[in-house]
Formats: sequence, structure tokens, C-alpha cells
Amino acid sequence: MSTHPINIRVNGDAHSLQVPSRRLLCDFIRDDLNLTGTKRGCETGTCGACSVLVDGEVVKSCLSLAVQANGAAVTTVEGLGTSDSLHPLQQCFMELGGLQCGYCTPGFLITACAMLKKNPHPSEDEVRAGLSGNLCRCTGYTQIVESVMAAAEKMNGN
Repeated sequence: MSTHPINIRVNGDAHSLQVPSRRLLCDFIRDDLNLTGTKRGCETGTCGACSVLVDGEVVKSCLSLAVQANGAAVTTVEGLGTSDSLHPLQQCFMELGGLQCGYCTPGFLITACAMLKKNPHPSEDEVRAGLSGNLCRCTGYTQIVESVMAAAEKMNGN
């Protein structure tokens, strides 16, 4: 199996590694870097559990090869906040019940983070549309949308 060198920055940390040509970005993140927040869900790009930011854009990492991220800056859910200082989205999801089993949560957090950078004052309909590429089988979405709306307010100083 052929390998390729990649240089990648994940959550601010630089990594230079050899990866197999067919190594999925999600497997590279989980297995090679031991960042297990990124989940493999449907493996078809439908559920969004594997969502990460690549140079600020949401990418379904189960559909991307690690070599495609060569030279890029990748942010996973672990890069949003710390246990001592949660990102406002993480805090609001926790406080408002935007998660139940938590499997889909990392993908929702990453997607919402990118959405709020582009639109810091979204309407409820815009939040629902922005999160439409992510699936949750537990919550019914109401608390997820409420959590994103509250985080937007918090991030805007309200």
C-alpha cells in the first residue's frame, strides 16, 4: 500500500506523518491522532457525525482522504474549548439539553460553529437550515436549535 507524507495542523498542533493513500480523514483523526470526538456514523456523509472544519469550512471527514487535508488547518470538537473553558456552544448544549446520547453532538457543534462565524445573528429558520446536514436520532432537534440560538446570543454579548 502506498503512503504519502502529509503536514497538517489539527486543533493548532502541527503533525507531519506518512499516511496510506486511502486513509479516511476521520480514521486519521481518530486512530492516528487519538482525537475520538469525531465520530463515524453512517459512513456516507449523510449524518454529519464526522464533521470537522478544514480551513474553516465544514467537511464530512468520512468522505475525505487524509491526504486531501495536506497543508490544511483542521478543527475537531476537541479544538473548540477545554474542560476549564467550554466554547459557548458546548456550554449551551450542556445547559439546555442539546444532547442526549451525545453521538451526533460533535458534528452539530462543529457545524454550528462554522454557521455562527458566517452568520452571528441567525434566525431560528436559518439555524434549522444550517444544521440540516446533521442528523440526531434522540433529541427531536428542538433543544439543539435552542442551544445554538442561546450560544449565538452569548457569543454576541447578550
